[in-house]
Amino acid sequence: MFRYIESSIEKYIVSYIEKTVPAASIILVWCWLLFIPMQYGQALAAGPTNFVVCIADDISWDDFGCYGSKTARTPRIDAIAAQGLRFTEAYLTASSCSPSRSSIITGRYPHNLGPAAELHQPIAANIPWLPTELRQLGYYTAVVGKNHMSRENAKVGGETWDLIDPGVTPENHGGESHWVKTIQQRPKDKPFFFWFAALDAHRDWEADKEWDETKYGPKHRPQDIIVPPFLADDMATRRDLASYYNEVSRFDYFVGQVTDALAAEGVLDNTLLLVLADNGRPFPRAKTRLHDSGMKTALVAHWPAGIVRQGSTCPSLVSVIDIAPTFLELAGQKSLPASFQGVSLAPILRDPQAKTRRHAFSEHNWHDYEAHGRSVRSDGWLYIRNARAALAWQGPADSVRSPSHGSLKALRDANKLTPHQADVFLSPRPTEELYFTANDPDQLRNLANDSTQAETKARLAALLDQWIEQTGDAVPEKLTADSFDRESGVALGARRANVRTARGEYPGQPRDAAHINAPGPR
Repeated sequence: MFRYIESSIEKYIVSYIEKTVPAASIILVWCWLLFIPMQYGQALAAGPTNFVVCIADDISWDDFGCYGSKTARTPRIDAIAAQGLRFTEAYLTASSCSPSRSSIITGRYPHNLGPAAELHQPIAANIPWLPTELRQLGYYTAVVGKNHMSRENAKVGGETWDLIDPGVTPENHGGESHWVKTIQQRPKDKPFFFWFAALDAHRDWEADKEWDETKYGPKHRPQDIIVPPFLADDMATRRDLASYYNEVSRFDYFVGQVTDALAAEGVLDNTLLLVLADNGRPFPRAKTRLHDSGMKTALVAHWPAGIVRQGSTCPSLVSVIDIAPTFLELAGQKSLPASFQGVSLAPILRDPQAKTRRHAFSEHNWHDYEAHGRSVRSDGWLYIRNARAALAWQGPADSVRSPSHGSLKALRDANKLTPHQADVFLSPRPTEELYFTANDPDQLRNLANDSTQAETKARLAALLDQWIEQTGDAVPEKLTADSFDRESGVALGARRANVRTARGEYPGQPRDAAHINAPGPR
């Protein structure tokens, strides 16, 4: 694998110098190139590449310092980005915890996972998982922290993971407590894949009650918060956001502990570490949304032995379903499972300006409330289609119960909402939305009815239609209905009585999409 990287670097440099270096100097450059095999020979001697994913729970992409946040303290992740590769156009396939994680671990779109298209449901039994494939290559695999992924008709863990550990201790319910121990106590004769999954920053705010200032620094202060334009700027919202940022900083601390432990074990250089989140912050107009505040993710890669241009930024469009094929390719898998719908990011690790896809697709399915939305991103545009336009996109039930949502309801009842805030309650919603995200980063100006953008909308609509057809997506007549009240967030009916909620058809079920491997346009 390192020979592959070495060869690619040599080809890149040779092509460059042939165009730019005078002929008399080429001999000197070739002498310099002789040192490249020595450098990568050291990496090769270290053995197969290890993989670590540090995945946060409910953190929006711009709530890390290296992505422009002026509020959240994330010094360790910022340092990793400064020494690694920071993706600026990385997108999730679902802004919903378990569908997002299940999609990453299988390299497939949510509606191609069977029941797992919807929250808290299992992945179809026929679908291979990344850790299973890596175990067959001799890897030791562990999921530590929030799991939230299951398989139909299978024992817990079983053939998927060598170790399953909730990572919770009395002093820390964030799921991060055993990350370092897992690194230290791993089998030393095997490469490893660790899925380190925090519960930070999921509501309720455990970090406030478990705060350790010697580790995390002072708590964030409400008066320092910058409130997004679609939330109310009052003290209740500021306190809510401050508690959220405390969880972001706690996650950052433990990511730093992971890099320190890898370094102490002598395996940091040969470990590809990814830092990302499963969906946006648990606030109105973020989590479960198809807009960037819900669906865009931070994605930082750190791999001293493999990333050619460290400290760089990648502006290329990528999807999280590209992670699984990347890991397997770098692990030496000669042929990837046919079920994988993503594309490898290995070319981007060699050249951050490389492009591996032109389009990225995302979904919004049942998460506490009935929903069916689809989106495509392409050439800087975001196009959204809503099959349940009569229903508001108010966010998940825990967000509806939050102080931030309560402040918006108070403004609504007083008829004082701004247009941006009113979008949280909008019903009916547009069936189509269109945004040029570079000029509208919060997606506040819908261009779907702008006649000057008719051609763009038609092109993106056709792309979405093609993806829907080729991947077997569908809009069932009877989707799973609301399980919580949309106004209060209180559980309804069976949920309130602690009885299993009756489920409708899940997206993709009418066409048996769990058995369709076509990736659609990429």
